[in-house]
Amino acid sequence: MKATVTKKVLSEGLGLLERVVPSRNSNPLLTSLKIDASEQGLSLSGTNLEVDLASFAPAEVQDPQAFVVPAHLLSQIVRTLGGELVELELNGEELSVRSGGSDFKIQTGDVTAFPELNFPDRVDATVQAADLARALNSVRYAASNEAFQAVFRGIKLEKRGDGARVVASDGYRVALHDFALEGEVRELIMPARSVDELVRMLRGGEATLSYGEGQLSVTTDRVRMNLKLLDGEFPDYERVIPAETKLQVKLASATLKESVGRVAVLADKNANNRVEFLVSEGQLQLNAEGDYGRAHDTLTVEQSGTEPAISLAFNAKYVQDALGPIDGEAEMLFAESTKPAIFRPASGGGYMAVLVALRV
Repeated sequence: MKATVTKKVLSEGLGLLERVVPSRNSNPLLTSLKIDASEQGLSLSGTNLEVDLASFAPAEVQDPQAFVVPAHLLSQIVRTLGGELVELELNGEELSVRSGGSDFKIQTGDVTAFPELNFPDRVDATVQAADLARALNSVRYAASNEAFQAVFRGIKLEKRGDGARVVASDGYRVALHDFALEGEVRELIMPARSVDELVRMLRGGEATLSYGEGQLSVTTDRVRMNLKLLDGEFPDYERVIPAETKLQVKLASATLKESVGRVAVLADKNANNRVEFLVSEGQLQLNAEGDYGRAHDTLTVEQSGTEPAISLAFNAKYVQDALGPIDGEAEMLFAESTKPAIFRPASGGGYMAVLVALRV
């Protein structure tokens, strides 16, 4: 087998796989990737048993053949090459990697022992890759890294109207994003860590979804991914969303985020980074207090609603996380000082964050 491929294309494919394939494992084959050389090019695939990933690299190929090589070693070698074209040549159990004046020889593994990765050909739903990436990115921060319940470490996909919704929650906050999707939508929970890798592979164009037993498969023009799903029932997050609000506030998202960051410097780190919000007469006052002093900031806002004033407190980091996906004006909706508050873009767009207020 001989193949010629550009360094840029090969590096991009290896870079995606390098993030998925473990660098160490008791089973050496799981640290390897499989390369299927065909007349169309090179299909690179690997797995960590939670995520299966395959990436296609257009190449000129002679005598197509499949082989297995150490994933991180090959990626490191390709990154160091100086030429723009890379030549791969398989001789028996040895792979030669050449570019410019460099020539590396790598021992290949047992291709018959490599785990069989099956990527379905059917299509159950279609979505713009950028829309799916944006939705997942906007809610990822709310998934827990430490929760004892596995579902809190996941992101839920569910049907919403004619489209779909993704939701994440760690029990103290909820983030959701509605987006357009054509076709079938199944209720499922994706591990947040797997979603991180999915977002990296989503670029322009369309992505297709296929649902399997305990698995979601996502395909783009050059990459295919299988995500093993989480078992369990996602909490009823809608019950914490206020049914009605009594006071609304609008202001620039960046302005609020900067202000929260300023006063949070003196917030008590042992008291949930507490920042108090006081809205009254078209002004938002932010206050924080800790062992080293007090901080106060006042912002002019657009205020409306039936309540003339409200006072409540939030974790400063949670507020900044909630504001992160919002460009332009942010809208805050308050019900009562003891009830959760809603943060969302004033212009709409499908995103919403719900934060639990801290006790007075």
